[in-house]
Amino acid sequence: MPRARSGKVTHRRHKKVLELTKGHRAARHKLYIIAHQSMLHALDYSYRHRRERKGDFRKLWITRINAAARAGGLTYSQFMAGLKKLNVGINRKMLAEMAVKDPEGFDTLVASVTEINSARS
Repeated sequence: MPRARSGKVTHRRHKKVLELTKGHRAARHKLYIIAHQSMLHALDYSYRHRRERKGDFRKLWITRINAAARAGGLTYSQFMAGLKKLNVGINRKMLAEMAVKDPEGFDTLVASVTEINSARS
């Protein structure tokens, strides 16, 4: 019985790894062993950053809402507390979108929150 050789399988596996590391620097996309390590790190980072992205977007939305609310004379916390008292169920993503694309609608929300705050004082 002839000896089994794994040349095709190994070659395909190596090609797959080198294809995934295309764009990495120096030996990280040329030499299989180093490329394999680079690929594992890259996949690990991409997994972690997919989760971090959610927090990054939340920070961005809060920053946009805060800027628009301050233009109307309120802080972010005052604005969000007022919306909660008014039972407005708009999430931060939509509020940030309103602040950018529909400033008049956002200003009406700020005005209604300001009325609630001035009535309590």
